[in-house]
Amino acid sequence: MKTEAEASGVEANTVEPEYRGYDNVQAEAEKPDFNAAVNLAEGRGGETRRALKSRHIQFLALGGAIGTGLFVGSGAILSLVGPAPLFMGYLTLMLVVYVVMNDLAEMVTYLPLKGITIPYFVRRYVEPSLAFACGWNYWYAYSMLVGAEASAGAILLDYWNTSVPSAVWIAIYLVLILLLNIFSVHFFGESEFWFASLKFITIMGLIILGFVIFFGGSPNDQGRLGFRYWENPGAFTPYLVDGDTGRFLGYWTATVRAGFAFITSPELIALAAGETVAPRRNIPKAASRFVWRLLFFYGFGSFIIGVIVPSDDDRLLSPDSNASSSPFVIGIQRAGISGLNHVINAAILTSAWSAGNAFLYSGSRVLYGMALSKDAPRIFGVTNRKGVPYVAVLCTWSIGLLAFLNVSNSGANVFTWFMNISTISGFLAWIIVMVTYLRFRSALKFQGLLETRPYITRFQPYATWFVLVFMSLLTITNGFQVFFPENWSAANFLAAYITLPIMFALYAGHKIWFRTPLGQKTHEIDVVSGKREIDEICALDEAPVPKNAWQKVWYWIA
Repeated sequence: MKTEAEASGVEANTVEPEYRGYDNVQAEAEKPDFNAAVNLAEGRGGETRRALKSRHIQFLALGGAIGTGLFVGSGAILSLVGPAPLFMGYLTLMLVVYVVMNDLAEMVTYLPLKGITIPYFVRRYVEPSLAFACGWNYWYAYSMLVGAEASAGAILLDYWNTSVPSAVWIAIYLVLILLLNIFSVHFFGESEFWFASLKFITIMGLIILGFVIFFGGSPNDQGRLGFRYWENPGAFTPYLVDGDTGRFLGYWTATVRAGFAFITSPELIALAAGETVAPRRNIPKAASRFVWRLLFFYGFGSFIIGVIVPSDDDRLLSPDSNASSSPFVIGIQRAGISGLNHVINAAILTSAWSAGNAFLYSGSRVLYGMALSKDAPRIFGVTNRKGVPYVAVLCTWSIGLLAFLNVSNSGANVFTWFMNISTISGFLAWIIVMVTYLRFRSALKFQGLLETRPYITRFQPYATWFVLVFMSLLTITNGFQVFFPENWSAANFLAAYITLPIMFALYAGHKIWFRTPLGQKTHEIDVVSGKREIDEICALDEAPVPKNAWQKVWYWIA
């Protein structure tokens, strides 16, 4: 006969672990029930399903990462600071993503429980108040990103100068991603797989075409392009001041703005862990491949943009422009290749749908997880018979309606607002992830369990400490330009820093209201509950054996 926990599908037990050094009776009594976040207690929602395969979560993460940040937002960076800072900024953020992805992969692979989210780990390894603030920050960021992708889609559709109002395009975009998310997670996973596949084919084709143009293969007889635009108008456009200081500020600005292309993308794999088949086999595989594929796409993509389009092209996205195309499309037009620009713009438009699709999924799962841990109203934990938290999906989707601001403002301005606000939310989220990982690692070391991690990454914990300091500096100084008198703008100041007081208010409000302790001591951190059960479940998983050469290639890709 099944126990009540087994009947409900809960993967974590409620048996308290024995803690080394945890012998204080009062502390034992006060230790919070960490399993409450995954227990499906009396009417508090439904259970999600493990229906995502390896190829689903890999393409989910890459689909969310390779979106309008590269295809559209990179044009704004190029026009502002030049091609060299654009390339350097993307490479710098790749290092950050590598470390954050490794941190998340280690924690999630260690304990891939159903219903988990990043705030669950923050609550378990750090403290409840920070988890509360982190959860709402994630939801806020993902919701804003849905609106950002819708705004970018409207910009791309304006390329064809249609008579259809942008409000209609935004409505079509939002309705489509809602339909893809509301029915079943398997349907969502398949749609994201094919959306992302088209995106990868597009970016691969653009990189190859960019190198052809670079070496002089364009039909307009402009000869070998090479680094012509790095020489004139120049590799660096000094930002705010002249000289080396201006060039450094250009690099720093490019790094901040490049963050929009990467934020919350590593978390997409972690958030899908609870709905992933064979998580201890598929999560490490997806995490390691994600970083190298992202390095290839963003490294070559940002480089190609800088060599096929000059930074002074007035069609590039900026608050003062009426830009309606991607820098890739502009480069194709400058090379004299006719017709292809329309095909590429259409393909890039599907990437906006793909990224928005991924962000709506992730935002709804964060809200669902918070409902299970009582950090959000319990109604957001309700699921349909397919295991989709449809109330959380609808609530997250509704924030994307802010994209209709495009109706009364220029698309460039609205896109920039969304980009700035969501970028800083993402930076704060990464800082919290790294703090959580360091506490998780310290607890494992104290308990003598450090070598029991199913997935172990390199350069730890030194890489996490280095990136933590770097990201803290980047977050604090992200809006430095508004403090120059000639650049002061209340709107830009709020976009750069409004997230910081919001996070503090959420954290302080929760701590005062619930009187939660200020963090946990190392010996109090629970790294045992649920692990034995997960070990037993994952031990039953058997990796598929390829039967022929085609399957061997497919298993390597997916």
